[in-house]
Amino acid sequence: MTDAERLTVAGVEVARYVLRPDLEPRHGPRPYLHPVRTRAGTPVTDALPADHVWHLGASLAVPDVDGANLWGGRTYVRGGGYTWRDDHGVVAHTGWRERAADRLDHDLAWRDRAGRPLLREHRRLTAAPAGDDAWWLTVSSTLTSATGADVHLGSPGTNGRPGGAGYGGFFWRAVTDAEPDVFTGEASGEEAVNGSAAPWLALVGTAPGGGSYTLVFTGLGPGDRWFVRTAMYPGVCVAYAFDRPAVVAAGTPRRNRHRVLVVDGHLDPAAVPARLVSP
Repeated sequence: MTDAERLTVAGVEVARYVLRPDLEPRHGPRPYLHPVRTRAGTPVTDALPADHVWHLGASLAVPDVDGANLWGGRTYVRGGGYTWRDDHGVVAHTGWRERAADRLDHDLAWRDRAGRPLLREHRRLTAAPAGDDAWWLTVSSTLTSATGADVHLGSPGTNGRPGGAGYGGFFWRAVTDAEPDVFTGEASGEEAVNGSAAPWLALVGTAPGGGSYTLVFTGLGPGDRWFVRTAMYPGVCVAYAFDRPAVVAAGTPRRNRHRVLVVDGHLDPAAVPARLVSP
């Protein structure tokens, strides 16, 4: 892996941003955050896991962008299920706007397998303290059509897969030593929260080294839903096309603002709202 940038809080590295990963096309090459750590140093992301090699820490990825797979892995084909296809594109860094200890601001191109730009993106990542035991990661992303026409975003869920597999968007592959707990302000457990549109969602886990942590996700946009897995693997996604396709309309940017509170220790549902005060 090359070109890894760093985000720090109070002089301590809390995340590394891999800009140009040296990956096979079928693994969905794209910039990603890994490792992400709590302020005490507990790792809270996983990358290149054996069960889903194309899960890359925290990243923006969509499995169907006008027919191009920008997620990695097999493509879900309506009526045919998961199929290996030569349809993998790449999300590529194209230029910096700003680099600092607590922020990274750059431009990207979402390209199909032939290198044709489908979307252009302006992305800004920031890290800010949230008390001595926590910090905020903010990922702001503006997607614009690069084709002169509407660009359609889809998922296995929109392409016929049952069971709430509507992933694709801002995805976080966590790392835990056992199945984590997941909850919103109204519900708990994978089955109850998957596909919901709660204002926030928390994943509580313990890293393989023993450090406990809580991740609180916010930032659903209009039409977005939470895609959540805990039993098969620990993952949370702000899903752009959970059960219906999304569109980046020509001439109309799609603006996303995803925020994650990274906390040392385990929070219970009653303790979360008080922690969601922006820095």
